[in-house]
Amino acid sequence: MAIKPAKREEMFPIALASMILAFLAVLISASRGYLLLYGDAVAHLAIARRIIDSVNPGLPQIGSVWLPLPHLLLVPFVSKIQWWQTGTGGTWPSFAFYILGNVGFYRLARRMLPVHWAFGATLFYALNPNLLYLATTAMTEPLFLAIFVWSTVVVMECIDAIRDEQIRVVKARLIVAGILSVLSVYTRYDGWVLAACVWLMLTISLVKNKRVFEKVRFAFVILTVLTVLAPIGWMAHNWRYTGDPLDFMRGPYSAAAIERKTAPPGQHYRGWHNPAWALLFYTRTAQVNAAAWETGFLLMAAAIAGTWMLWKRGLARASVLLWMPLPFYIYSVSFGSVPIFIPQLYPHSYYNARYGMELLPALVVFAFVVVAWFENRIIRTRPVQAVFLQPAVMVLAIANCVAMTWFTPLVLKEGIVNSRTRVPFETSIARELLAMPQGLPVMMYTSDHVGAIQQTGIPLKQFISESDYDSFHRALAEPAKYAAYVVAIDKDPVSDAVKKNSSNLKELTVLCTTGQPCARIYESEIYQPAKK
Repeated sequence: MAIKPAKREEMFPIALASMILAFLAVLISASRGYLLLYGDAVAHLAIARRIIDSVNPGLPQIGSVWLPLPHLLLVPFVSKIQWWQTGTGGTWPSFAFYILGNVGFYRLARRMLPVHWAFGATLFYALNPNLLYLATTAMTEPLFLAIFVWSTVVVMECIDAIRDEQIRVVKARLIVAGILSVLSVYTRYDGWVLAACVWLMLTISLVKNKRVFEKVRFAFVILTVLTVLAPIGWMAHNWRYTGDPLDFMRGPYSAAAIERKTAPPGQHYRGWHNPAWALLFYTRTAQVNAAAWETGFLLMAAAIAGTWMLWKRGLARASVLLWMPLPFYIYSVSFGSVPIFIPQLYPHSYYNARYGMELLPALVVFAFVVVAWFENRIIRTRPVQAVFLQPAVMVLAIANCVAMTWFTPLVLKEGIVNSRTRVPFETSIARELLAMPQGLPVMMYTSDHVGAIQQTGIPLKQFISESDYDSFHRALAEPAKYAAYVVAIDKDPVSDAVKKNSSNLKELTVLCTTGQPCARIYESEIYQPAKK
């Protein structure tokens, strides 16, 4: 069958099937308490919530490290306090972007594969248990993958339109590419590299066809302006609220600062300043995320071969954009203080395994290029075997999903393992918070264990925290004067403040949980509510 652009009637069944799969995933995750396993998911929901619920609500509550788009999308859903409390507020955006991502992936695959193999590749992609789990949480991967896939589709369509001199299509695709670039820049930092690659590929294609370039110059200017202004806007935000335009890279909450705080003195994770180890860790993580057992090696080999086949024949060369996460994460692991740990490699633990998900589109679609090539090789000599090839591959795609689910998908397993000590610790703090008289101000550093507040459903505006610089630092000097209760967790700023000035504070209880710091709850003996 011929390789042609996808039609709308082809994409509707993909959207419908994706909706059903996502709904089933939500039912499973919600029923088993999986929605809030990741501390990052809890933090994303809290950031969105404090935009509308804090001492000083508003856009400054977005912060300076995590990019703003995921949190802005969450705001309408966390405005309902029960949805914030249960994590359901993070489900619906990821649910929607999982569907959009699958539709985009099919449209992408259809430009490289005949319809039956485009459907097979989409089935394999959509049934990935790690992706299905992430589609139920407040994590950013479903959003970024949807933007990533659609950006690749738009680049491919635009380059084809430039070649065919379809001026109206080129103009529209250039503007859409610019909008997607802005969305990618404000979603994840790999989106900055994605936006630059999109601009570069389209610029090269336009320069090669100057006649088209002259007719679409204004649309190209829009693309360029959007691509440049998006990262500048984020640096301006950092400068406005922290005084450092690169606070997200070198500030106290940056990846570099976290790595310095958590790593043993004089030691670094494997892969630090070592691109070879970084390559191994990232590719191995991507394999384990994509396929069951050790079949990830076969999938990776097939994807590399499929990429070479397309490149050699000069077909869909823009699709190499799908490999963009590979150099980005090699650099990030080597020089960006971003460790990745998986149980298959030393130190055999779990951390940032979800980053491998960004290579899933490349691994799947390019591997199916090899499958389509194999079908073409045997269809003339062995037509009977060729008839059974597609059903066999479909069964393997389903079997891969079943096997990965049976042995617990890597991304879900990471969430389970890393929440075993955090969740009980936050639950114990939550019980103490609920026992306090409601409506009185509580001083607490919320960056690490905001999940305790989330469990209670107590509004964030009741807490004196680092989300409001002035009131928090005023209270750090005299905790007993400004807060009725104080929650001090070992080594956090509140704990340090109490050590310096514990006068007029009565210790109520000490909470210690294995694998977590101890929390001390104090009651002020002198707090007086402000007169209205």
